[in-house]
Amino acid sequence: MSKIKQSYVKPLDLKHGRVEMSHGAGGRAMAQLIRELFAAAFDNEYLAQGNDGAVLPSVSGKLVMSCDAHVVSPLFFAGGDIGCLSVHGTINDLAMMGARPLYLAASFILEEGFPLADLKRIVESMAHAAKEAGVSIVTGDTKVVERGKGDGVFITTTGIGVLRDGISLSGDAACPGDKILLSGSLGDHGMAILSQREGLSFDAPIVSDTASLHGLVAAMLECGAELRVLRDPTRGGLATTLNEIAQQSGVGMSLQESAIPVNPTVAAACEFLGLDPLYVANEGKLVAICAAHDANRLLAVMRAHPQGSRAAIIGEVIEDSHGFVQMTTKLGGRRIVDWLTGEQLPRIC
Repeated sequence: MSKIKQSYVKPLDLKHGRVEMSHGAGGRAMAQLIRELFAAAFDNEYLAQGNDGAVLPSVSGKLVMSCDAHVVSPLFFAGGDIGCLSVHGTINDLAMMGARPLYLAASFILEEGFPLADLKRIVESMAHAAKEAGVSIVTGDTKVVERGKGDGVFITTTGIGVLRDGISLSGDAACPGDKILLSGSLGDHGMAILSQREGLSFDAPIVSDTASLHGLVAAMLECGAELRVLRDPTRGGLATTLNEIAQQSGVGMSLQESAIPVNPTVAAACEFLGLDPLYVANEGKLVAICAAHDANRLLAVMRAHPQGSRAAIIGEVIEDSHGFVQMTTKLGGRRIVDWLTGEQLPRIC
């Protein structure tokens, strides 16, 4: 986001104006968009350097970097929008590594004709989410594509965090006998998106759970429990996340359906639409795998945090050379919780 000095020009019409091709052309119009919208919302000492990159202070510990792209449809949904989602998603990827998030970079692909009022709303949502999380957006980029060649706005975010000594979390660390914990109810984000996309209404509104989870993770790490793995079950939901971990660690998983929290409205919506909440995306939940002797202590810490108030122990890691994820149903039967063969809900994050 280059900072270009220029003579006075008429301010952007952020109420009625629209994105034009000139806003991505590298000239005066692009500099004005950056200055009056992005720089104004994301203002911090590193962004204010105005260079092609941000020079950041050194930190003690290992650096962790993650990158995420966001193409959600619709752009605005109950409980959030693509702006806060892009911040939360990347912060959570860092947090699942045990890292404390520090900085974000953001890249925008805008479609010609997109309302500047909507772009302002998205940018301000990002700024609020970053400020709330204590993270600075320090650099970025903007491109514009022709009308009909995009879908309003796509956002890519890259995050940098710091991992203190002694923390090591990895998908290949799960061991037979470990317990599997879930921080809260499944499917809220995916069903919030789908219900709005399809114009469905329910007696109780379904609201996305999008949130930054690093505060919850910090509390979990501080309690001293022997954590092996942390993951946020986004695309593909809990089922895909556990299959990924099982494959990485060369183990199996055994779940108890009755222990898995699902909000009644989400469960009803999934049943109505023929969907399985185990495969529906989440943006404010995490899966934790820890040593069995620490499971109850970790559960208590999670439930004491606002983002883990409905946490539950939902199963355990078992020996299984096939890497199957199995579940005991509420009726007492057994089923394999397999990978998805396709995409259950496209454009969900």
